[in-house]
Amino acid sequence: MSHAFFLVSTGAGAGLTTVSLGLVRALDRIGIRAGFYKPFAQLHDGDQGPERSTHLIEQLSGIKTMPPISLRRAESLLGAGQLELLMEEVVALYQQSIAHTDVVVIEGLVADGHAGYATRLNVAIAKALDAEVILVGKPEPDLEEYINIAANAFTADGDTTLIATILNKVGMPSDTQPALLEADTLQAELVRETPLQDPSKHPMCAKLRNKAFHFMGCVPWQKPLTAVRMADIAHYLDAKVINAGCLQDRRVHRMELCARTLANTLSVHQPHTLLIFPGDRDDVFVAACMSALNGVQLAGILLTGGLRPDARVMTLCEQALQTGIPLLLVHETSFQTAAKLVNMPAEVAIDDIYLINQAMDHVADHLDANWLRIRCANKRKTRLSPAAFRYQLIEQARQKKRRIVLPEGIEPRTIIAAYQCQKRGIADCILLGDPSTIQRVAAAQGITINDDCIVNPPNIIANYIEGMVNLRKHKGMTHSIAKDQLQSRMILGTMMLAMGDVDGLVSGAEHTTANTVRPAFQLIGTSESAKLVSSVFFMCLPDQVVVYGDCAINPDPDAAELADIAIQSADSATQFGLDPHVAMISYSTGESGTGQDVEKVRQATQMVRQRRPDLLVDGPLQYDAAAISSVGKSKAPKSLVAGKANVFVFPDLNTGNTTYKAVQRSANVVSVGPMLQGLNKPVNDLSRGATVEDIVYTIALTAIQAG
Repeated sequence: MSHAFFLVSTGAGAGLTTVSLGLVRALDRIGIRAGFYKPFAQLHDGDQGPERSTHLIEQLSGIKTMPPISLRRAESLLGAGQLELLMEEVVALYQQSIAHTDVVVIEGLVADGHAGYATRLNVAIAKALDAEVILVGKPEPDLEEYINIAANAFTADGDTTLIATILNKVGMPSDTQPALLEADTLQAELVRETPLQDPSKHPMCAKLRNKAFHFMGCVPWQKPLTAVRMADIAHYLDAKVINAGCLQDRRVHRMELCARTLANTLSVHQPHTLLIFPGDRDDVFVAACMSALNGVQLAGILLTGGLRPDARVMTLCEQALQTGIPLLLVHETSFQTAAKLVNMPAEVAIDDIYLINQAMDHVADHLDANWLRIRCANKRKTRLSPAAFRYQLIEQARQKKRRIVLPEGIEPRTIIAAYQCQKRGIADCILLGDPSTIQRVAAAQGITINDDCIVNPPNIIANYIEGMVNLRKHKGMTHSIAKDQLQSRMILGTMMLAMGDVDGLVSGAEHTTANTVRPAFQLIGTSESAKLVSSVFFMCLPDQVVVYGDCAINPDPDAAELADIAIQSADSATQFGLDPHVAMISYSTGESGTGQDVEKVRQATQMVRQRRPDLLVDGPLQYDAAAISSVGKSKAPKSLVAGKANVFVFPDLNTGNTTYKAVQRSANVVSVGPMLQGLNKPVNDLSRGATVEDIVYTIALTAIQAG
């Protein structure tokens, strides 16, 4: 699945839901299997049932959708500063919506008075799902300005993800709600103006055609598509139904308050008209019934003031009522009733399948189907967003379901992380430490750890003495020395891994990198394909995930070692869903600089190309030339990596560690790692400043490596 079309409106009243559903219909017509996803349930005023977009798409197309996240949940996470977690939930639901589809249509939030943060969330969604944005608007004075603002909002690395615009409700009268006319006539009409003869010639259409984005469609406003049913009016007014008639089928195109004499109201007896008058106006009631008998299909009659026509009049008009004319009764006055109808929500009722179906066809008729066909046929290079990366990380770990030992078992952050991993099914974590201490620390955090997740070291040390002697006897290891060294939970955990009792190890919240890595070197060893052990960080930048290597292990690698780090880092990137574009970083780009350090990077680049001709690698490159498209085109115009790099290999530990910490802290970036590369079995180190979230993701990384 290569395309996700994210529809965003310019504001309330643009008809976002109708256009989103219409786009699904248009894709279906040209043979493209479309899915549908609405991340957040933005209920309209008066909505009591299911979220309307997902309900309607299931009713009309059979597309199965995931239930949207509630706005209350979104507000809670935003208020807690957990936008990243919220986007992970969005990605998780999205992934479940894309099965067996070619394209997914995503409906965004509308920036109305109930969701002032809509633009912020829409931008985050577009980035998280790597979606192409289609802006939906209606003709209004500030539309051009809003489009320019949106283009900037949905821009990353100099390129906007806004690909097209749709202009909806073209030719719509300025006032489509019921409006009171002169007080002495007390008339109200649903529509008092006629649409444009040729909506495509609307001045706004011409302006949008001149924009850099594709003008995807001009959808004209049509009066019948706004006509509510008499059943909807009865529900809205909580009216008493005296005669149901064709309550579900009769639609209201026009409303009339009948306050004048009988002769002066006859002209309003027209098809699809709702007549509103007091229930004691027997003359007007009889005239309306006579019109019905003469074949005029009135929308209905609404009696006001809580008054009913005389029983004898009702008997006289019984035959007319049998023609299907709905008869409603409310207790408010005619004027109060009309005023209330002025404020009736414009949204189509969620069960009005017929009208929604007509509206979907109408939108689909006016979208550029040929452009859609071409756009969907073009294979689009997808970008792995931070939220998608984290979701993918958790899902892969869940599938592996590995046992990960945590030697720092009494450390509070580690205990919470183990609890979260167990709860979310990420891994089966083994905490090494005194059970009573662990449970006491857990209780202080408001959680309870399952007893089978805790291993008391004194109870198992004897199981690993013989194995450790066998592994290290060439270094003079004895049973006594092994027993003594196994008192260290770090060494004990490493032996558990070496003997196959667990699948991976994570440590470092309290210990140095050396204390974590040294036992792994001694007891686990390096893999046959690796010349050394190195590390990578997965840096979750705002717009994408990139790999930094090596920022934790090797102080000053030579050219051959640097080449090995680059190959390991590229393979790690591939393992976790990235298409590696490897940049060998230096203070110089191309042939512009000289010196021992630059020459080392240049030699390493050549070695990588010789050993792995399948990899896209270039160097030496300065960081800005590697990362920023415009700089890359300027400094290395022939490079296939410059400006597109997602794997950054630093020339030494000083450069790598400083860069990763500067980016992490200054830009508030989540960094996952360091993940160690080149060991026979996965051992991963933590920063001593690691958060619970950092530990959870590192456990997930380790579980995936163990697979």
